[in-house]
Amino acid sequence: MVRFLVSSEVDGSQSFVEVLLSNDSDRWMDSIVQVKNMVIGNNKQKSQVIVQGLIPRLLQWMMHDNIPLDLKIECSVVLGSLSKGTEANIVSLIEAGSVPILLAGNRLANYDLKYVEACLRCLRTVFLCNSAPKEHIFEDSSIIPLLINVLPKSSCTQECVTTIFANCCKTPEHQNMLCSNGAIEALAPLLKCNIYKVQMPTLRCFSVMCYQNEDVAQAIANYDNGKGDTISEMLVRLRNRDKTSEMQMAAAKCLTYLYRGGALMANDPIIMLKTLPTLIRMCKKDRTLEENVEGAETLAYLIEVNSELQKVASISDHLIRTLSDYLKYTSVQQISSTQNTQKKDIHWGNELKQAAFKAFASLGANDEDIRKKIIETENLIDHITNGMESSDVKVQAAAVRCLHSLSRSVQQLRTTFQDHALWKPLLKMLQNGPEEVLRVASSTLCNLMLEFSPSKEVSELAKHIDNVMNGYGDQIMQAVVFILEGEHCVDIKEQALCILGHIADGKTAKDFIVGNEDVLRKLINYMVHNNEKVQLAAVYCICNLVWNDDEGSAERQARLRDLGVQKSLQQLSTTTTGDLQQRVKLALQQFS
Repeated sequence: MVRFLVSSEVDGSQSFVEVLLSNDSDRWMDSIVQVKNMVIGNNKQKSQVIVQGLIPRLLQWMMHDNIPLDLKIECSVVLGSLSKGTEANIVSLIEAGSVPILLAGNRLANYDLKYVEACLRCLRTVFLCNSAPKEHIFEDSSIIPLLINVLPKSSCTQECVTTIFANCCKTPEHQNMLCSNGAIEALAPLLKCNIYKVQMPTLRCFSVMCYQNEDVAQAIANYDNGKGDTISEMLVRLRNRDKTSEMQMAAAKCLTYLYRGGALMANDPIIMLKTLPTLIRMCKKDRTLEENVEGAETLAYLIEVNSELQKVASISDHLIRTLSDYLKYTSVQQISSTQNTQKKDIHWGNELKQAAFKAFASLGANDEDIRKKIIETENLIDHITNGMESSDVKVQAAAVRCLHSLSRSVQQLRTTFQDHALWKPLLKMLQNGPEEVLRVASSTLCNLMLEFSPSKEVSELAKHIDNVMNGYGDQIMQAVVFILEGEHCVDIKEQALCILGHIADGKTAKDFIVGNEDVLRKLINYMVHNNEKVQLAAVYCICNLVWNDDEGSAERQARLRDLGVQKSLQQLSTTTTGDLQQRVKLALQQFS
């Protein structure tokens, strides 16, 4: 006989839940207090009362006007406790429809502070969960004004509302809605409140509001409290060394987003002398792994588009050597101590690698000398090769982005690239990589084949392309055809056609295209594509194939003429304008 062992705790919770599910209203208050005490800090009990059907009952009471306020407060407290359990507990709360009911709880005419705080605490935790319906607070136009209205009532409401905003703001529409409802004016004073639990989510909220949104970034930068104290100046103070590393990082990130949003200039001392050094400091060994990763990622974003910031960063505090140490970190997993209550394992080895690759990519985006310093990093190309073969998509994408940046110096670094097996993982990415990886991988292949150099002789370039195609021609053609046949965006197809254009610039490499009728017909189809960039790339390839001065051009011209290429070009010459028309006319001139 199988014996079922049921603990007295479970028996107790069951009896209390049974009372709450009954019509015995005189015993409800005592029972819910007992349940509250039992589930605090006890995930087993949380799961048990959820299975017993407690959540719908509590939500039902919260919706009814005739339920005493004290009981409603206890309901919201218990729901808040359940939300601090496992992720499955939070999902149960979400699926039961708790979010709209908890938000409705804030609309009580008397605005009892204890009830409002209890509802907000529960919502705060729920919205930290990835599966939470974060768009809900923006779907009803009354919710954002409501939350901003309750924001100043206590430090608890300030902490909860700012955390909710920081975790729910995901789109430009969300950013604009917060801005238009007075979030900037409501949040700005909180930066000076000296309550850490309020300041941190406020910083995060400002960051997500201005990220890649020029209008909101400008509105934040223009804020003035009437005493000449701007948000930018408050942020600078919060990144001072007397603040915690977490706060310094959050403030520097917000300043970074303001700069990238066009609200601050690169030569502004706030960016050049305050934000940049702070982020470089976050990359050092004496910081936590989490700060190292976030610091390097944010630094990469800060300097990505400005050559002066890149130059200053490259010579600051041994940054390149510091980042190279990231690549040596072993694949250790640690428990994350982030704001999310649902702890998870993080592969810090991968996180550090992808952060370093991103930073290297930005550092080397414009300057040949910086790229040379980066390439001299011990075993860097091996790390990039391994990164491109990683099962972690973030590492893959960052590795190929780093290679793309370095590939701008392919002439100078030719031996380095030839001595490493970079082609194989790069071509594999072109066939199997996700869209965001494919775009950079195809552009990198373009660079590696073109071998940029102002003084490069045409004959040398052709020889380089022939060497590449002799070694990897079949794989490159297979990857290009895969892209041209797939459902990819216009930019990626343009890159694939540019690769064909470079191949057509070789001597023997041309045969890979001319001997493949399927590829030729694809070129003809893309000549009449509805996107001009794609048409330009296709005609560029045709032009290289039929170029008069190249050996064997007469045979190639005859082959393409038979396929109707010359006729298509003649039609295009009368229906196009600008650069495309000039490219078409140049191609037509090559036909004998």
